[in-house]
Amino acid sequence: MSKPSYSIGNSTYVCQYPGQIISVSSRGVFLGDNPLLYSVPLIMLQMSIVSLITHATNFCLKPLGQSSVVSQILAGIILGPSVLGQSDVFTSHLFPRGSYSTLETIATFGVMFFLFQVGVKTDPGMIKQCGKKSIVIGVLVFLLPLAFATSMAFILKAFVTMDKSLADALPMIAASQSLTGFIVIACHLTELKIINTDLGRLAVSSSMIGDVLGISLTAVSLALQQSRIDPLDAVLGIVTVIAMVGFLVYVVRPLALLMIKLTPVGEPVKEIHIFVLFVGILVFGFMSESIGQHFVLGPLLLGLALPDGPPLGAELVEKLDSLVSFVLFPVYLAVSGLKTDMFSIELKSSWILAVVVFFAFVVKVVAAMLPCLYTNMPWRESFVLGLTLNTKGIVELLLYNIWKDTGVLKEQEFSLTVLSVLFLTAIISPLMRILYDPSKRFVSSKKNTIQHAKRNAELRILVCVHKQENVPSIINILEISHPSVETPIGVVVLQLVKLVGRSAPMLLSHQPQHNFMIGSSRTQNVVNAFRQFEMQNQGLTSVEPYTAIAHLATMHDDICNLAIDKKVNFVITPFHKEWAIDGKIGSENRSIRTMNRNILEKAPCSVGIFVDRTILNGSLSVLASRSFYRVAVLFMGGTDDVEALAYGIRMVEHPQVNLTILRFLAFGCDNARNRKLDNDLIDEFRANTAYNRKIEYREEVVKDGEGLSAVIKDMGKIFDLVMVGRHHKKETQLLSGLTEWNECPELGIVGDMLASPDFKGMCSILVVQQARVKPGMRNRDPEFTVHTAPQEDTAVPRNDGTWRISVER
Repeated sequence: MSKPSYSIGNSTYVCQYPGQIISVSSRGVFLGDNPLLYSVPLIMLQMSIVSLITHATNFCLKPLGQSSVVSQILAGIILGPSVLGQSDVFTSHLFPRGSYSTLETIATFGVMFFLFQVGVKTDPGMIKQCGKKSIVIGVLVFLLPLAFATSMAFILKAFVTMDKSLADALPMIAASQSLTGFIVIACHLTELKIINTDLGRLAVSSSMIGDVLGISLTAVSLALQQSRIDPLDAVLGIVTVIAMVGFLVYVVRPLALLMIKLTPVGEPVKEIHIFVLFVGILVFGFMSESIGQHFVLGPLLLGLALPDGPPLGAELVEKLDSLVSFVLFPVYLAVSGLKTDMFSIELKSSWILAVVVFFAFVVKVVAAMLPCLYTNMPWRESFVLGLTLNTKGIVELLLYNIWKDTGVLKEQEFSLTVLSVLFLTAIISPLMRILYDPSKRFVSSKKNTIQHAKRNAELRILVCVHKQENVPSIINILEISHPSVETPIGVVVLQLVKLVGRSAPMLLSHQPQHNFMIGSSRTQNVVNAFRQFEMQNQGLTSVEPYTAIAHLATMHDDICNLAIDKKVNFVITPFHKEWAIDGKIGSENRSIRTMNRNILEKAPCSVGIFVDRTILNGSLSVLASRSFYRVAVLFMGGTDDVEALAYGIRMVEHPQVNLTILRFLAFGCDNARNRKLDNDLIDEFRANTAYNRKIEYREEVVKDGEGLSAVIKDMGKIFDLVMVGRHHKKETQLLSGLTEWNECPELGIVGDMLASPDFKGMCSILVVQQARVKPGMRNRDPEFTVHTAPQEDTAVPRNDGTWRISVER
């Protein structure tokens, strides 16, 4: 039996007979049931179709630089009455109108849990840390579009003939253009992988200021809309919202902090605590609806009241993230597209709304650029910031859905607003990719290297620490780098923490004058270890500890930015593989490997990837357990090998370090023209260190890669540390036959061979890459220098001049 529909006013009521949706679950096709006539199998099929169309659309649009929000909305439009919904067969069987309420109910649960998750990830305390610049930008970006766009709407309403429904809704739509959704901008910057940049942090902090104003204004407007009959109801609605916020701040948050206090360090939060908070989402959603607000307000405020990050915030996000972010939340965006009917839009109405939206867009860009240009920020970055703060997403769609449900927006106006979100985001994303490339900041016209460091200047080294186990070996490397009064070492320690349970990355500085420690006990232990190293080398070493909390995919931005700000000469980062006590690979982290590759590609200084094997010798202290520490430098030619040699020569100044330089020569090619520069360098080095018994120079003539591997295969049994450049001369015959076996290209051919489990011995490996400069530019210094040890074989500090090797490039 067909279902009749009745039109009353502007509303359409559909009568659903029992024969249309028979029951909840089907007995199956083999017993004669049609699963599409039952609500449970139908909703499963609909969500599956939505997910598949969304991911297919995202796959097609991602090469064009589009964000996932565009794909999700577009997938809903494709499934809606604008495209596939034109087919009666598709509409009646797969997406019948009677099933919309069930699909929308599932979607609203998804958005409710998503916004709770957003609240948990957000640290409201960041608002206190926003500088004056962020506050000014946030206020201007909210107030100027609100005033100018709303005024434009009233002018158009007065002088242009338009539909009554559009005329009534136009001022509200114009006012909504002033919103700056913090979570929308944070997610967008994360997709673009620029959230760790200075521009990304400024955009996030500015949007948080705008959110405070926007959420407050939205809550007040909803209270007024829900109580048009009696003004007293509006006052009561606002008072109850304030009371709910007070309850969350002064009751729920202290209880959450007590949950964290009762959780032992390193252990997950108890399941009963997670259960209580999940039930709290539903309770506060019900309370929001009861006091005249939208149901998402309570869960959002509950999430904001809970502490972000581990252990509680991370545990909540981990349990919700996959299901909510990848299944339920995209359904809500798709449902917004499903309700969008482009055939209901009149051409005149579309250009009227386009004028308002474009005008608000321009005003917001100008409002963001003015404070930036006043503070001498480059105009391109200022413009990109304005584009970023114009990004649309779930915040606007949620508001438009609320207005549609309350009758503020009719079908045409709702479709126009959804399309405005779609088109703006679709334009902004590729523009930002084209106009802003943060890696350009990392490229230097001057080489920041160990080789080019002035003899009596401080050598600045940035060390990356992933966990406590990295600390002893890195401290030993710093110790044998020989900090002294004449050549001190400045150490920048950056502990890398994966972003879990937070939406925005953080870069924390651990100042020595603070009597508290930011972060977990593990962070404190790492900082304390380096502080102790600084005290043991007082006057010779300075330590600046930082903690970077970020996504591993963008963590290299923090490392490169810090390297530029601190004028670092050398970055040391751990290898992505770790060894077990039996000599086999114990663990492997692919994300760290990707991060190391990004560092090698973008770092503004020299980089060393440290392959730590100290666990194999059963001792974490390399200097206290032996009289001499044996270092080898493998030299085959090229700037990377020269950088490794420069670092090795600095190490040999330590009284407990012996250095061996092993130079490999291709049979019959040692006097070739392309070897002349290396020959000159080595000859001068040998002359200057001829009487130093702590330095040994050896030459090995080999025919090919097989001969090279035969020489170095047993070096791990002789030395404690082997250093080698990442790249060598491209035309060398020394590496012939080895390129096809390169498993880890980030280590180079020889470094990969040394880091292989087949390499015998317990020595650690340091693969060095010298800093690259801009194409077509050279160092201003007319010559490259390598500082060498004196001829005297003595363990006392030297007070004479320094031997220098000069190679004209």
